[in-house]
Amino acid sequence: MSAMLLEISQLHFPNPPATAEQIDAFEQRVGWRLDPGLRAFYLHCDGADLFDQIDPPFRFHPLAQIVRARVAIRGKDTDDRGPADWWSICAVKDGNCIILDVGTSQAGRYPVRDGYREMFPNPEYCPEIAPSFSAFLEGALQSNGDWFWLK
Repeated sequence: MSAMLLEISQLHFPNPPATAEQIDAFEQRVGWRLDPGLRAFYLHCDGADLFDQIDPPFRFHPLAQIVRARVAIRGKDTDDRGPADWWSICAVKDGNCIILDVGTSQAGRYPVRDGYREMFPNPEYCPEIAPSFSAFLEGALQSNGDWFWLK
């Protein structure tokens, strides 16, 4: 994770770091804890744009802008709009997003899903694309701005 965070600082557009108090307030608001990779990321930068500051292919949200995916995609926080435990952590082009599935934990980390707007919340069209935030971030940094999971 350290090498990826250094790369973000040197080659991309990070926001200033979140404070421990901001992280605590976030966790209280959402009702779940950041996993180790997410915590390291947000202590390093409270969100970041990758590759381009104006029109980034990946815009990782600051803690204050992380909302349930059903709010980000369908506009309402009701069960008929999608799962309560899917959270939008990153915007990608075309209005889609990257979803953290906090209802499923694998080795203490949350898997990441494709937030395909047109078919949300169908899990067949919003599949798991990385086993953790750290794995997703690694793919994003190596992608040259492409949606690496759509090969």
